[in-house]
Amino acid sequence: MAAMGEILKAGLMVPLGDLGVDVESVDVQKAGRRHIVRVVVERDGGVDLDLIASVSRRASELLDVPPLADELPGPFVLEVTSPGVDRPLTEARHWRRALTRLVEVTLADGSTVVGRVSSVPDEDSVVLVNEAGDRTIPRADIQRAVVQVEFNRPDAAALVIEEDGQE
Repeated sequence: MAAMGEILKAGLMVPLGDLGVDVESVDVQKAGRRHIVRVVVERDGGVDLDLIASVSRRASELLDVPPLADELPGPFVLEVTSPGVDRPLTEARHWRRALTRLVEVTLADGSTVVGRVSSVPDEDSVVLVNEAGDRTIPRADIQRAVVQVEFNRPDAAALVIEEDGQE
């Protein structure tokens, strides 16, 4: 069903992009006589319930008519959601959306770094800050990175963020 998900993702990306969201993934699973189509979307600033409802209506319209309906025969249940906090940070846009968030990074050499994302100066690197100071990490050296859950997260406005080398 992975191939079906990729075909549906390709068909949904541009129309849902017009609503201001990035389609992160489309997963299709068989559940009895139906399919469950799970569409994960994200945008800068996050998604709210109104946006999820708009995306859901638009995705449903697209999946009900050819060419996408031809890829998804029979009844389906559509779920539209945003990524959870356990989603790995794999793209530069994921890192930009995680500014000020605490992350745990496992590097290719097996070491682990925990720090707050202070900037994403380019597509190839990220800057983390922790008690040891600022550390620029090439994304190619990152094996896995996830946002840490913080119950008492500092107010983002109180955190000093460097953007393009300026405070």
